[in-house]
Amino acid sequence: MSTLVTSADAVFTLTVKTLFNAPITLENWATNHGWGSSQKLKLATTSLSIDGKLNKGFVPSAYQMSLHFSAGSRSLPVFDAIATASRQARTVYELNGELLLKGLGQRFTFTNGCLTDYDPVPAGDTTLGDRTVNITWETVLPAGV
Repeated sequence: MSTLVTSADAVFTLTVKTLFNAPITLENWATNHGWGSSQKLKLATTSLSIDGKLNKGFVPSAYQMSLHFSAGSRSLPVFDAIATASRQARTVYELNGELLLKGLGQRFTFTNGCLTDYDPVPAGDTTLGDRTVNITWETVLPAGV
């Protein structure tokens, strides 16, 4: 049995507490890069004492994720609405998400996140440029399908 390692069959679903009544399936990702993070999830901090003993401890850390969409994605008005509502109400809306990677048979659950920043306007290149959305999550939990 082979494992498919394509992003093409991935399904990312987003919920926005108190703003939308139903989950939203995100679509029309950027051509070469759908989502990712510029950082790893930090789990521990360490220090080495002068006598060579390793001291270590768990540290909670947030997971920062970037989502990249084509300029014509119907998912972008969702983020425009979140940003507009957030600015008008001067509040932050709680996001939760689920990423299903069918080819790998894996599911990732993202909880207690918020929209931290995004590109409100596509770049005016020959064709309109991709737009990036940045979300910070409290937790990300992997699970089987």
